[in-house]
Amino acid sequence: MVGAVPMGGGADISIQSMVNVNTCDIDAAVAQIHSLEQAGCDIARIAVCSKADASALRKIKDRVSIPLVADIQFDYKLAIAAAENGADKLRFNPGNIGAQARVRALVACAKAHAIPIRIGINAGSLDKQLLKKFKGPTPDAMVESALFHIGLLEQEGFFDIVVSLKASNVPDTVSAYRKIHELVQYPLHIGVTEAGMGEFALIKSSIGIGALLLEGIGDTLRVSLTGSPELEVAAGRDILRACGLRREGVEIVSCPTCGRCKVDLPYMVKTVENRLPKECSSLTIAVMGCAVNGPGEAREADIGIAFGENSGVLFKKGTKIASGTPLEVVDKLVNEVSLMR
Repeated sequence: MVGAVPMGGGADISIQSMVNVNTCDIDAAVAQIHSLEQAGCDIARIAVCSKADASALRKIKDRVSIPLVADIQFDYKLAIAAAENGADKLRFNPGNIGAQARVRALVACAKAHAIPIRIGINAGSLDKQLLKKFKGPTPDAMVESALFHIGLLEQEGFFDIVVSLKASNVPDTVSAYRKIHELVQYPLHIGVTEAGMGEFALIKSSIGIGALLLEGIGDTLRVSLTGSPELEVAAGRDILRACGLRREGVEIVSCPTCGRCKVDLPYMVKTVENRLPKECSSLTIAVMGCAVNGPGEAREADIGIAFGENSGVLFKKGTKIASGTPLEVVDKLVNEVSLMR
């Protein structure tokens, strides 16, 4: 459990993002977390780089409702301070703090506050000995690093663990998660780290995360994008929907068009998007460019329209229910969707 959010064991896959404002700017952090929650974020991660950050965490926690993960790099005392100030989870690698006595102190604190620890392995920060042994940041090197850190916690009788193994290289990321999935039963936090910015970053993340989800690997995810964290949340929701793991809101399916299309289909799709009620049930709506094949190809849609030359048809589950000019069938579609809310 991360706060009230279950992770693993068949629970819904949760979406995470990370606050990118100064943790000590409490008002800004709270505002961003509220924005993330409104976008559909289930868990927010926040950097704890100082004692002041750890103290700020308590004030932020008191003003938000979604769980907070404290992100700590090397100082176990900061991890303990974050736990004492209300963190719902720690992102911390126990092998980074030296003596096992420090690991023991960290574990005792995590147990006392009943919070899990995420071991976050990153291909860009592997131990030099592992890089030498495996001749680079390979998936096997990442897995060995994860098992080492897991072992440090297990030695202290701590098993409330989440694991991530991220690289900016998609094939290595997928391979590492496949390997660790066969070796441990802990929940996996999946994602392609440092994916970048813009369309290509979304493609990298969609391929890497989607490939794992379709194999049943992954219990929580973050789409790591440069820019607004709200974009990460939107992308995560879309990836889950595309993988059939969430059904929420409206999904519009439309054909890529061909020589049979006699209407400006991109315009019609945008028109439908703009005219749909803001609050809709989970619906699949088809907007097809060909009245000959459209209803058949989109028969699994809840409702849809298909166009001919200066005409269109409205259909439900592949059965025609109305016809008219292109704009008339758009009107009829919008009215029908309003009734289906």
